[in-house]
Amino acid sequence: MKTAVHALGRGYQAAGARRLLVIPGPADLRASTPEGDVVQLRAPRVGGGYRLIVEPWRVIDVLEEFAPTSVELSDKLTLLPITRWARKRGVGSVLLSHERLDDMLAMRTGLEAGSKVSSKLLNRVLVRSFDAVVVTSRYAQREFQALADAANCPIVRVPLGVDLETFRPRLRSVSPDLLRLVHVGRLSREKSPHLAVAAAVELHRRGVPVQLDVYGEGPHLDELLAMAAGAPVTFHGYVEDRDDLNQRISAADIALSVCPGETFGLAVLEALASGTPVVTANRGGARELVDARSGAWGDPDPAALADAALGLAGRPRAATRTAARARALQFPWERTVERMLDLHATVASGAVPASA
Repeated sequence: MKTAVHALGRGYQAAGARRLLVIPGPADLRASTPEGDVVQLRAPRVGGGYRLIVEPWRVIDVLEEFAPTSVELSDKLTLLPITRWARKRGVGSVLLSHERLDDMLAMRTGLEAGSKVSSKLLNRVLVRSFDAVVVTSRYAQREFQALADAANCPIVRVPLGVDLETFRPRLRSVSPDLLRLVHVGRLSREKSPHLAVAAAVELHRRGVPVQLDVYGEGPHLDELLAMAAGAPVTFHGYVEDRDDLNQRISAADIALSVCPGETFGLAVLEALASGTPVVTANRGGARELVDARSGAWGDPDPAALADAALGLAGRPRAATRTAARARALQFPWERTVERMLDLHATVASGAVPASA
C-alpha cells in the first residue's frame, strides 16, 4: 500500500492537485515532499508492527486547516468519523479499499464463518459512510457489491499501476539446470509467504534443482526459516533500493506471488514488468493480473503451486518473459492517477460517480 500511496501522490502533484497526506508515526511531524505535504501524527503500534491513528479528531484538526475538496481514506476502522465531518462540510469522501476483510480475517484467525459475519457488518457501515468505494479488482468488488447496491453507493474499480521505468527486463545469466524462484512481500500470514516457501520445499522434495530467494521482512520470519530448513531457500530481508530489487527479480525464472486473499498484487506487476513470469493462486485479485501467456496458477496448496511452476518452467522462456512485460505494460500508473483524479473531481462536485 505504501508504494501505491507514493505513486498516487506523485501523480496528483504532477497533475496540479494540492495534496496532503496524513500518516501515523512515532511522533508528530510535518514535511513538504515531491508527493505533497505530509503530516505525521503520533500513533501506537498494533499487531505486525503497524501503527494506527486512534485519535481521529486530530486528523480532523489537520483537515480543517487544509480545507480539502475531497478526502481519500484507506483506514476502514478508526477514521470513520472523518466521513461524518466531510458530509457536514460538503467535502467528498472516497474509500480506497486495499484488502478484502472477510478473507483477510479468515486467513488470520482460521474462523471463516465468523470473519464473514464481522466483515459484512463493517462493510454495511462503510458503504453508507462514503460517497464512493474504490476497489482494485473484481475479486475485491465482490465483497462490497450487494451491500453497496442496497445503499446506492458507487463501487468504482480502479486497477493500480506499476513503475515501468524502474521495473524492466534486464540482461541475465541463464542456468538451464537450476530453476530460480523469487518471492517478494511482507513476511506476514495474510500475505501467504508460507505458501511460496512450501511450494519451493515441495519442488526440492521432488528432486527438482531449485533456488528460492525471498525478499521482505515481517513477524513470521522464524516460522518460515523453520519450514525451509534443509531446502535451498534464502531470506535476504527487505531491499530498499527499487533498482536493486528489479535486478534481483529479473534474474529469476519465475516469481511466486501466491496469496489467495490479495486484492490486487503490486508484487505481481513488478515481477511481470521485470520480465519474470508469475505463478499465483487460482483465486484472488492477483490471479486477474496473470494471463495464460505471462504465467500460471494453481490451487493455494504447495503441491498444486509446484505443479504450476514446473509447467511454466517447461515453456519457452524467451516467450514467457516477453509476454510478462507486455502484460505489465497494460497497467501504467498514469491511467490509475487519471481515473482517481476524475473520481475526486466528481465527488467534490457533489455528483454521483458511475460504478465500474
